[in-house]
Amino acid sequence: MNSPLPHITAPRTPQTLQETGLSQILTCDILLKTMFRMGIEHVTSLAKTICLPQTLTQELVEILRGQKLLEATGTLHATSSREMGYKLSDAGKARAFDALAQSEYFGPMPVPLAQYRDQVRRQSIRNNRLTRDNLEAAMQHLIVPNTLLDQLGPAVGSGRSILLYGPPGNGKSSIANALRDAMGEQIYVPHALEYSGQTISFFDPLVHTRMFETHSNENALRLGDHARIDSRYTLCRRPAVVTGGELMLSMLDLAYNPVSRTYQAPLQLKASGGIFIVDDLGRQSEPPQDLINRWIVPMEMGYDILSLQSGEKFMVPFDTLVVFSTNFHPNKLFDGAALRRIFFKILINGPDQELFLKIFAMTARRRKMPLDEAAMLYLLKEKYPSINNLYANYHPVFLIDQIIAICDYEGIPYQMSPNLIDRAWENLFVQDTAIAH
Repeated sequence: MNSPLPHITAPRTPQTLQETGLSQILTCDILLKTMFRMGIEHVTSLAKTICLPQTLTQELVEILRGQKLLEATGTLHATSSREMGYKLSDAGKARAFDALAQSEYFGPMPVPLAQYRDQVRRQSIRNNRLTRDNLEAAMQHLIVPNTLLDQLGPAVGSGRSILLYGPPGNGKSSIANALRDAMGEQIYVPHALEYSGQTISFFDPLVHTRMFETHSNENALRLGDHARIDSRYTLCRRPAVVTGGELMLSMLDLAYNPVSRTYQAPLQLKASGGIFIVDDLGRQSEPPQDLINRWIVPMEMGYDILSLQSGEKFMVPFDTLVVFSTNFHPNKLFDGAALRRIFFKILINGPDQELFLKIFAMTARRRKMPLDEAAMLYLLKEKYPSINNLYANYHPVFLIDQIIAICDYEGIPYQMSPNLIDRAWENLFVQDTAIAH
């Protein structure tokens, strides 16, 4: 198993049930529900499933046996290392049914919110030190001016909010996504959180990318190693949540499923320690000003406020780099007060001719499209002057893919010519002509 990066302090495995920070009722209920739903009989399998050390799992089993909720099967199996099996008694099944009626959650034991806050501080994105080499490596698939790197570097390194704005098709979304790669590092993500007796599912495979399994080796305890990693967490890449026009304010609230009676962490909490990208700002059904207002307290104070179904409000850490990306001018979206609260505002403009040619050449090479001097001169001298030489980063990919489609259809080798440039150009813009009815 790989070793975690030394500058991120790993959460330590609890050595006693008290150190889990969870009530005995909650841990016993989750164990019973897990056995009932998954049909697990042996402590070794159960320990891996509920993400507690085998010693603590065995202690819970003994507590439940004392309460007549579990009973030994009285059989030893060679296939299970001669391990004793356990099953729910009738009273245990009734207790499991009752617990499931309260919440369908089972599996990994949750991490108390207070303990998670400590872990967030240890792996805060604001502790991340971004270097120019890191940023250039993350942007190597893009061609961007050095002046842009000069702006992006301090912005990302600060962990403060960023607004990327400018005309469409110039790589704002690609740049925002590359910023996550620039941050490198890995962090520990809990399977679930616990607050006020309620369990909140946290780990999301659509958001969190596991680096490797973090289950403890039980031999470590026997060897006296008390610094094992708490397997209620899993080591992941720093997360990146990307939302676009579908973003609604309700998606930033704690989600409650009334059927399963379970909670799901909101998007910005899942993005803790990583980046939250709001793409296409201004295309959402919610007014941009309302979205920014929702972020003001979290961005400035470092915490967010969530609510349970009971109405009880509680604070959760907000340790996320928020990146807004828009094709609109910021002055058309926000008032001055909202703009002041976005720490970095970076204009992403179209490339000049020199950068455009570099992008075109790189794209042609990747698409295995041979460049043709006459076709390129025709493009620069005849086509672009017709649109006031306004170059965009997406143009090379669009034009070359159009030419490839034509060549494939015509059954000819990939090639460029003024004629093919003309045919590709027709699809780059919609002609402003009347449509006959």
